[in-house]
Amino acid sequence: MGKLDGKIAIVTGGSEGMGRSTARLFVEEGATVIITDRNQATLDAAVEEIGGAIEAFRADSLDLADLDALKAHVEKTHGRLHILFANAGGARLGPFEKVTEEDYDYTFDTNAKGTFFTVQKLVPLMSEGGSIILNTSIAGSKGLPDFSVYSATKAAIRSFARTLTTDLKGRGIRINALAPGHTATDILRKVGLSDDQIDQTNAFIQTQVPAGRMGTGDDIAKAALYLASNDAAYVTGIELTVDGGWAQV
Repeated sequence: MGKLDGKIAIVTGGSEGMGRSTARLFVEEGATVIITDRNQATLDAAVEEIGGAIEAFRADSLDLADLDALKAHVEKTHGRLHILFANAGGARLGPFEKVTEEDYDYTFDTNAKGTFFTVQKLVPLMSEGGSIILNTSIAGSKGLPDFSVYSATKAAIRSFARTLTTDLKGRGIRINALAPGHTATDILRKVGLSDDQIDQTNAFIQTQVPAGRMGTGDDIAKAALYLASNDAAYVTGIELTVDGGWAQV
């Protein structure tokens, strides 16, 4: 038996990186998983690669109409929701002095606004015993150069995990944050770093991490599985850090 047998789960931003790894593990553990993304091609590729009880739904977490459509789809197709991993996010990184209003709005909207309204729209489908996982980052508690706006958005999401824990406590829904450290995904390339910059960044960070390596999508997926499953039935309101010890020492 799998730890998520019979569960319906949504993983936003589930077509790539940590989201894709988590969706794969959830399926292996018995869940029916709906992954979302803005890009239909990457969604289709993820569904083909993962196989099994996985569905794709194209949705932009910044578009409330898309979130309404996602809710309607889940309600019509499955009738309920047990697990939500609000994983979708993004960033425009850069020195504090060079951050533009557009950069600021994009990063806050993508992370804080997108996460908040994803939960607000989907929580009515969740029954007692449901699990909501919010993707934060150790950047929310570390002072990393060039991360000023991104870090603030992740600190805001950490705050959401606390306040939603009390807002929803009467519903028996658990809300926790999952804070990855430096993880081997394509995020640095997406925010505009060159291959040389990425190599330099990775090499430097690995010297700072007690575990001596970057995290993997599987590392994050296993932590998400714990928070999603009944193994964490008495765990709510926390931020679970998965960073090889980087932010801890």
